[in-house]
Formats: sequence, structure tokens, C-alpha cells
Amino acid sequence: MPKNITIERQNRAPNQLRPLHIIPHFLPQADGSALISCGNTKVICTATIDENVPPFLKDSGRGWVTAEYGMLPASANSRMRREAVAGKQSGRTQEIQRLIGRSLRAVIDMEKLGSRQILIDCDVIQADGGTRTASISGAYVALCLAINKLLISGKITENPIREAVAAISVGIVNNQLLLDLDYPEDSGCEADINIVMSSSHKLIEIQGTAEGSPFTVQQLTELIALAQQGIIQIMQEQQKAIEQMHTPST
Repeated sequence: MPKNITIERQNRAPNQLRPLHIIPHFLPQADGSALISCGNTKVICTATIDENVPPFLKDSGRGWVTAEYGMLPASANSRMRREAVAGKQSGRTQEIQRLIGRSLRAVIDMEKLGSRQILIDCDVIQADGGTRTASISGAYVALCLAINKLLISGKITENPIREAVAAISVGIVNNQLLLDLDYPEDSGCEADINIVMSSSHKLIEIQGTAEGSPFTVQQLTELIALAQQGIIQIMQEQQKAIEQMHTPST
């Protein structure tokens, strides 16, 4: 187990989030956007309104929310090759963007959204663990801003967002339960779990594996409770960002 894990946690309690900042309207040309920073992990999330729906929803009167995810070449310690150059997305990228889409659709009334879709883009500009969970939390803010634009324009009359959604990682490191793992912790943990939850404290998705020894059902229950504590704090920051009514800079 890497010794620096204990050192890096000296200034952060096991149940403490990394410094969290959400800047709304980060890209003024987008229908909705936010820059989310979770410690050294930074993700730009944008939402684009498209007045069309996928073919399988044609004439249904229902909308759709989908997501794309990517990491910039210099977002990690070593340069990552652009997947567009390789000609295909990795399995990891496909899995993460599907997770983001599922997480957002879980809190949206598609009938109230109407016959249109919202395209979410999550671009990781700096990675230090938790990029998928940060993407979900930041994408929710971008989505809310795009929905607000639809409401102001009169294109929809009711807010289709039923409740908030956020995500966080938890894990077991040196037999200790930790919240919001950074990369050294994530790469050396005994268990790694990503949890997506709604503001009514309902679980949307749990992704978890034992990286070393198996963990118990009791530990999983405790990890979910720990994640819930962190998600409540993230949702408070999300709400602060959404409520910022300043005019986006141009």
C-alpha cells in the first residue's frame, strides 16, 4: 500500500470532501455550463439544447438527455491519445458517458421536457480521481441552467427536473473508510465504490469492486452512509451555483 496515502490524508478527515468549487456559466456560448473542481480534478460540463429527438422517440412527445465524456490529452500525468485519432472510444469512456446519461435521466420528466433532447458534454481538463462522479455533479448544474433557458423562453411551461442528483466516490484504504478518493487513494484502495444519489436520498447507481480483500455487507452499508454525507454537501454547492443569477461574462 502506498505510504503517501496516509500523509495526504493528514489535512483531510476520512469523512471530508476535497475542496469543492462549481462555477456556473463557465462557457457563455453554451445553453448551460459549469466548471466543477473537486480537489485537483477539474471537469468542464456543458448542456446543449437540440430541438430534435433520437429516432426511437419520434412522435412520442417525449424528450431525451444523453451525455458524452472525454479526457483531454494533458489531463493526466502522461499524455493521453485523443480517441478521435484512434477512431473509436474506449470501453471506459463509453461506460462513463452512459453512467452520466442514466444518472441525469433518472431525475428528469421526459414528457415535460417535450420533443427535444439535451446533449451533455463532460470534458476532463485535469484528472486526480473521481472524474466520473465530478462529471455527474457538474453536469446536473449545466442541465439546470439549460432547462432554465427553456423556461425563460417559454418553450416549456413546467420544470421537468424532479430533484437533484450528485455522485461521489468512497472506498476502503488501509482498512479505513474514506470519502472522495483522490488518485493515490483510488489506485491503492482495498475497495472502490462510486455512488449516485438523488436529493430524496434514493440510490440511482452503485458501482463497486473489491480491489484486494472482499468487503462486508456492513462495510458497504457504512460506505453508502458516508457517501450520502458527501452528496448532501455537494448538492448544497450545486444549489448555490444554480442560484447565482449574475449575467454570464462575454
